[in-house]
Amino acid sequence: MQDEKAFIAALLDPETQNTAFNSLVQQYSRPLYNHIRGMVIDHDDTDDVLQNTFIKIFKNLENFKGDSKLFTWMYRIATNEALTFLSQKARKNNLQPGEVQEKAINNLQADEYFEGDALQLKLQKAVTSLPEKQQLVFRMKYFEDMKYEDMSEILGTSVGALKASYHHAVKKIEDYINNN
Repeated sequence: MQDEKAFIAALLDPETQNTAFNSLVQQYSRPLYNHIRGMVIDHDDTDDVLQNTFIKIFKNLENFKGDSKLFTWMYRIATNEALTFLSQKARKNNLQPGEVQEKAINNLQADEYFEGDALQLKLQKAVTSLPEKQQLVFRMKYFEDMKYEDMSEILGTSVGALKASYHHAVKKIEDYINNN
């Protein structure tokens, strides 16, 4: 965004809030959708989580202090909403969060919004086999090409730890792809 402070002021001003928020939704819907979809897998569930994310963003705008970038704050909310969704869905179905993702991966081939081939499906399976933190780091770095500094703000983890997580994730994914 051009001038983030001015944009945030517009988001907080009752006179300009609706227009500014519509602009925010237009600008961030696609990247947040992709971020959430990477975690939640299912398109319809992703839409629900994205909607909840924007509701939470709107309701908490006055709490945004500007200590971080607006987009990292929104990504943190989206990440937490997706993780909460996965936990709730797992609990509701007596599964582990990883099992929810596994089931969603197995349904991907029938998903009209998935445009991948067999290798991309295998990559998705490999990524979902990772521990949660490594999944997040790998998806944010590999699929979203996010900077470690931004990931550090979103996940509340040091850059060094994120680099180590990414390295371990890549090794595990390579092993998975070579052995499955």
